[in-house]
Amino acid sequence: AMADPCSFALPACCRTRHLYLRCRVDFGARALRGTAAFTARAERETLRCLVLDTRDVQVFKVTVNGQDAKFVFGEKHSFKGTPLEITLPFELRRGQEAIVEISFESSPKSSALQWFTPEQTSGKKHPFLFSQCQATHCRAIFPCQDTPAVKVTYHAEISVPKELVALMSANRDGEMPDPEDSNRKIYLFSQDVPIPCYLIALVVGALESRKIGPRTLVWAEKELVDKSAYEFAEAEAMLKTAEDLAGPYVWGQYDLLVLPPSFPYGGMENPCLTFVTPTLLVSVKLIKVIAHEISHSWTGNLVTNKTWEHFWLNEGHTVYLERRIGGRLFGEQFRHFKALGGWRELQNTINTLGEKNPVTNLVPDLSDVDPDAAYSSVPYEKGFALLFYLEQLLGGPDVFIGFLKAYIQQFAYKSIVTEDWKKFLYSYFKDKVDILDKVDWNSWFHAPGMPPVMPTYDMTLANACVALSQRWIQAKESDLGSFSSADLKEMSSHQLIEFLALLLLEPPLPVSHVKRMQQVYDFNALHNSEIRFRWLRLCIRSKWEEAIPLALKMATDQGRMKFTRPLFRDLYNFDKCRDLAVKTFLEHRASMHPVTSMLVAKDLNQDQ
Repeated sequence: AMADPCSFALPACCRTRHLYLRCRVDFGARALRGTAAFTARAERETLRCLVLDTRDVQVFKVTVNGQDAKFVFGEKHSFKGTPLEITLPFELRRGQEAIVEISFESSPKSSALQWFTPEQTSGKKHPFLFSQCQATHCRAIFPCQDTPAVKVTYHAEISVPKELVALMSANRDGEMPDPEDSNRKIYLFSQDVPIPCYLIALVVGALESRKIGPRTLVWAEKELVDKSAYEFAEAEAMLKTAEDLAGPYVWGQYDLLVLPPSFPYGGMENPCLTFVTPTLLVSVKLIKVIAHEISHSWTGNLVTNKTWEHFWLNEGHTVYLERRIGGRLFGEQFRHFKALGGWRELQNTINTLGEKNPVTNLVPDLSDVDPDAAYSSVPYEKGFALLFYLEQLLGGPDVFIGFLKAYIQQFAYKSIVTEDWKKFLYSYFKDKVDILDKVDWNSWFHAPGMPPVMPTYDMTLANACVALSQRWIQAKESDLGSFSSADLKEMSSHQLIEFLALLLLEPPLPVSHVKRMQQVYDFNALHNSEIRFRWLRLCIRSKWEEAIPLALKMATDQGRMKFTRPLFRDLYNFDKCRDLAVKTFLEHRASMHPVTSMLVAKDLNQDQ
């Protein structure tokens, strides 16, 4: 079996199958303290040792079926953390199970957890905590087999201050007073569908909920909950569309949780409880992120990449499903428009990373690569492009969704690699093997840069964006009078985003052009975060000094890496404000998410 280069665990020897987690959330110490009890099964004869992943975690005691077990920490690795080697007090035969219970405490600097003081929340009265375990951060909360090759069911009992609410990526099983402390209560959870531990998630805060559908509550701080309920009202319609495309939804509840603005991603597909950023509340990409996270309920959460090298299996299929949902809701031209936008996003990413960079391979080699540092749009958009290309090659959308449904059914509850996917593709389309054999698989999977073939795109909605961007690119100073606010009259916000994205693929415009653009289009007045982000990048690249404070504000008011990293990078590359960009980062660093702060520090050469 292929080993996971991002984990020390050896699931071929011993596999954890169930987790019973009991812990106390200590806001004063910024720590989670408690026990993680794993049901572990020997996968080979005469097993005496179990290796778990940890990073910055203290371990006080380990028992196996109640008997004390010896344990020792191995050598610390820069980003993988430290292996925990447990010696079983007795031998296990193949197929035998034992309960391995570990008393642990997480570190205040855990990369999985972000702690907020009351002042950093909307309500200003209570502290707040959330976890983000993808890709390899579960090991920074408690010892575990932190590889997506292993799936566990779990039960949890979480003790928190009694004025707060705890939620997890699981079914809510009620609450009770904490028998050890009358100021606290214990929330109970169970997840009966096996999941990889990167999907274990916890949030604690002064949260309220609103019911917006038969299986959906929206959770947020009081200040945001009504606005959130209104914005996410479409969730049930999308779930139904997704079920129609991908098969039954197996997770029961589909709740949404709106996090503080420093959340590093647009969304995170934690089962039963999707995490979303509040930047979505002022964004047309709302539909996109929700459709994306809903789609993960099948691709990613049910069928999972076995190692992070095969991340495209999670993300390419999820983007494909997300865009199929968009096509159902807004028409096939819209789906093609979004698909073409994705191709441009891929071009942009490959321009930034370099066309020879091995992390731009669809299936990269992650031996000694931190998956957080390798994260980009490549698995999403190169993965989608491959599926979109195959859809066109094999008979169109209706034929291809048949394959996707069968693929999900075939590999549900399992973890797989690209070769498993390809074998199944060949067996499903056994009458079209001659067509499949013409695909340049080696280049698609293992070559860096843009894909070997570009799919065909319907240009109806893209033409207006291309035409307007070309007018600006070709305009001389004397032509600037020909632009007016009427240029945008017929354009949707989706098209505005695409217009700006096209300009970002070109050399910077003269500063006179962006000043005129502000005069006629007044982009500074728009609060849509996707438009604002691209507009401010355009201004900074054209070296328009008036945009500096606006770009710094957007980079620090929210922490979504998709916005924060490129804005900081562009500011750093503008000589006039390099020092200010570094100074601003250092001032905000303490309140940033740990992964965001690590990556922005790298971008700004502050990571020595």
